[in-house]
Amino acid sequence: MAKISKKRKEALAKFDKTKVYPLTEAVDIIKNITYTKFDASFDIDVRLGVDPRKANQMVRGIVTLPHGTGKVVRVLALCTPDKEEEAKAAGADHVGLEEYIEKIKKGWTDIDVIITMPSVMPKIGALGKILGPRGLMPNPKAGTVTMDIGKAVADVKAGKIDFKVDKYGIIHTGIGKVNFTTDQLADNAKEMMSTIMKLKPTAAKGTYVKSIYLSSTMSPGVQVDVKSVTL
Repeated sequence: MAKISKKRKEALAKFDKTKVYPLTEAVDIIKNITYTKFDASFDIDVRLGVDPRKANQMVRGIVTLPHGTGKVVRVLALCTPDKEEEAKAAGADHVGLEEYIEKIKKGWTDIDVIITMPSVMPKIGALGKILGPRGLMPNPKAGTVTMDIGKAVADVKAGKIDFKVDKYGIIHTGIGKVNFTTDQLADNAKEMMSTIMKLKPTAAKGTYVKSIYLSSTMSPGVQVDVKSVTL
């Protein structure tokens, strides 16, 4: 049996694992039980009553968090020369095309998001084996394949995130940093849940949101009252 560390024992002693907490109280608990020496990520896990194996029950979406994610997002804009200035002005960290395609072929993936244009996708398709496993492949549904390169870059920099349900019916994503205020984290959680609610598949039967848990990097999870987030 794995040994529980002193810090984890302290964290578990500060809340009741069997209790379901209102959103703001759960946020405060997570902030209080996070002992990492670095700026920990603040995460949300939402268990949905869907069967992701069925195409008509897949839940995937995009949300722009009102207070951002707190993460520095490194953006590569793969675009034609006429769009390069637009991408740079919007804050893209890397801008170009052929030279970056060659770098990626050689194994370079020191980026978080790739934004590109429909006309460029055929060239990027060949990079699927490299980008796919790392979650870097641009996707029109995620808003990362578009002619509006500047807006796409700006949105990602401002806190726009792409999420989808995993094979277990759970959406797991970061919605900020522990050093955010309670109100900021609560706002981000509500915006996230509002988007998830709007994406409810018509084929999904029964309870749609089964449970919501909040946690931070290496902290225990705290269960949240669904009504306190979705109303």
